Order: sequence, then C-alpha cells, then structure tokens
Amino acid sequence: MGPIIKMFIEKNRSSLTQNPYFLFFPFFFLYAIFIYLNSKNVLIEDEIRYVFFAKNLTHGYYWNPGDRIGLGNGPGYPILLMPFVALHVPLIYMKLLNAFLQYLSIIFLFKSLKEIVSFKKAYMISLCWACYYNVLDFITLLYSESLSILLVSLLLFFLVKTFQQNDSSVNRYLYLSGITMGYLALTKVIFGYVILFMLPGSILFWFIKRRNFNYRKSLLVLSIAFATTLPYLVYTYCLTHKMLYWAANSGDNLYWMSSPYKDEYGSTFAFSNFEIERLDPHVTSAFGKDSIKSHHQQDYDAIRKHDLMTQDSILKKIAVNNIRSNPGKFLQNCISNVGRILFNYPYSYTFQKPSNLLRLPPNGIIAVLILFSLVPTIINWKETIFPIRFMVIFIFLYLGGSVLGSAETRMFTVAVPILLFWITFIVQRTVRVNLRFTKR
Repeated sequence: MGPIIKMFIEKNRSSLTQNPYFLFFPFFFLYAIFIYLNSKNVLIEDEIRYVFFAKNLTHGYYWNPGDRIGLGNGPGYPILLMPFVALHVPLIYMKLLNAFLQYLSIIFLFKSLKEIVSFKKAYMISLCWACYYNVLDFITLLYSESLSILLVSLLLFFLVKTFQQNDSSVNRYLYLSGITMGYLALTKVIFGYVILFMLPGSILFWFIKRRNFNYRKSLLVLSIAFATTLPYLVYTYCLTHKMLYWAANSGDNLYWMSSPYKDEYGSTFAFSNFEIERLDPHVTSAFGKDSIKSHHQQDYDAIRKHDLMTQDSILKKIAVNNIRSNPGKFLQNCISNVGRILFNYPYSYTFQKPSNLLRLPPNGIIAVLILFSLVPTIINWKETIFPIRFMVIFIFLYLGGSVLGSAETRMFTVAVPILLFWITFIVQRTVRVNLRFTKR
C-alpha cells in the first residue's frame, strides 16, 4: 500500500500541491461521520454558555451583569454560532460545522509547512495532524476549541507569509495576521493576555533594532490584534468599569489551582453544584464529595450572596492568599496541571480511566520532540526564521499561562499545529536518518 501511495503522490504532485482542499477532503467526511454518530441532541456544560451568548447577540447585546450565566468567555465563538441560533438550525448541523473547521486547519497547516519543507514532508506532517485523535474529545461538542484550532492554523499561515519578505513592505497578510490573532483572543481570552504581554517587548525590540523590518512587522501584527479586541474591551469596561476585562472565570480557575489541600491537585469543580446534593459528576467517590464540601463550603457561603463579578474578585483574593501561604503546594498543582494538559491526569478525587492511556502515544511523542527541539532552537536562535521565533514565544506564553490556571488536554490540542510546524523546521535542519548500517 505504501509504494502505491508514494507513486500516486509523485505522479500527481503538481495538481495536489495546488489543491490541498482535494487532498485532505476525505478527512472532512470522516470527521462528519464521527460527529453524526456520536453527537447528542442536548446542550451540556460549556455548550450551554456559548449558545446562551449567541442568543444574546441575536437580541443585540452580549452580556448583562444580572445574567444567571457569568461572563465566562469572549464573543469569538458565540459570533460564529449566532447565525445558526438566529435561524434555529438543529444542533446536529451546528456541531457538523466542527468537521469543516478541523478540515480547514489541516489545509492551512499544510500550506504553512509547504513554505519550509518539501511537498512530501508537508503532506506527512499534515497527515499526522489529521489523524491526531485527541481532537475527537471535543469535535462533537459546541466548544470553542475547534474554532481556536482553525484560527491558530490560519495565524501560522498568515505569519509565514507576512515575514516571507525581509523588507518594510506591508502586505495583506500582515493585516490578516493581526485580525486573526485578535479574533483568536476573543475566542480564547488567554491569548488576549499573551498579546498584552508581547506588545511591550515588541515595542522595545523595535526601538533597539529598527533596521530589522521583522520587528516592525511583529509590532504591527500585535497592534492590529489588540485593536481588533478593543471594541469588546470597551464594551466590558462600560459594563464593569474595569480595564482590560476579558472574562469573569479567572478567579474560579485560580481559586481551585491554589488549593492548599494535599488531596487536591488543582482541578476545578463547579460552585453551582454546592446548592444541590450531588457535586461535579466527575467526582465519583463519597470521600471526594465530603472532602470538597469540608474544604470549600465556607468559601462558597462567603461568595454565594454576591453578584458574579464580585464573586470573581473574592475568589481571586482567596487564591492570592492561598498562593502566598502555600507557594510550594501551588507549584505542585502547576506540575499536576502539566500532566492534565498532556495526559489528562491527575484529577482530584477522580477514579482513573483506562482511556487516559490513549493520550500517551501522540502527546508523549510531541512532548519528547518539544524537549529535543528546545536545545537547537536556543543555540540557533538568530538563524531560526522569524515566524518560528515569533510563534514559539506566542505559543509558549499561551501554554505557560494555561499551566497557571486549571486546564485540560484540549488546551494543549489548540497549540499542536504551531508545535508541529516548529518541530518540523528544527528536525529538518538537525536530524539526519540513515536506515542502513555503515560499512566497516
């Protein structure tokens, strides 16, 4: 089978290179079939919040401080869902959109790879991404990760095109890079903090190295990205009177990550479930339920009477106090978070599942390749092409920020296209494989 595929690729290289939409189209059908067979015709967990905000948008506003649902996310994904909600499209068709988003992410990763490696290598790496089965965790759900993955792949492609010419010319790809990055921040607000962190550094490097046009371009990209988010930030400021207010769930995340108790590892539990007999459905032991109530019921009682924004502020204060009092335990929780991001382990008070072993092959390989790629990247930093340097900083800031707040495997999946692009570039320039024994 391998020689047949190789001969087909060689024979049709020109047409397939020009038409990656055809090349990867079978995966669209595979994703669509999987979604159709595994989707439920009911909204669960985060889906409820995204559809709620999409409905709000159809009525001309995004959030009301008196809403029963807090401002837990930016408007990026609800904007995408808004036309489907307005037209009362059945849930299954809304979920089938994820198949299209994932399919497009393969195409734009392929297009990006084609700029740095051969057609064959770009095809093989893109094929690995197409077969990266961890996306199946959320592809049947109305979660923002599917859109975020496409935006990350688009951003990668636009940035490669932006920095392709080492001159001061400003092309359409620069504007597209900024707008895409800004929309990504509106979809997953942690990227908004990444933009804010990178902007001052970009300004500094532009002042120091004005002759390097890449620094000017990077500053423009980040500025356009921030400008793209400004209407939303102005809107939230008018509602909350707080500057740079992206979302109201950071306090909840940080609270659970700062837990000082030895039998808790930083994974989150919904405070809303304290009002009923059962706790989070992932808590499967009576000991876990009793422990969570004994550890956190007092904090819940302190916040329950306040509005959602005030609750967020109180939780942040409690978290900061926990971190100051127990910095070592917070560090342990961060290390546990790395395990959750990569391998979906460990979770507090939760029985382990054999399915977690499925995370080991793909994410274990990527983790090893990341560690390998770091050394030659640092050694050859100046010789590394600028889009790689820019995106490595961008995605590691995102992953670093994710480690500080309770996260799951799907947060890592969002970063995989950029990581694959970076690893491919490094391996292409450092590794030489000879399958034949050397003759003596």
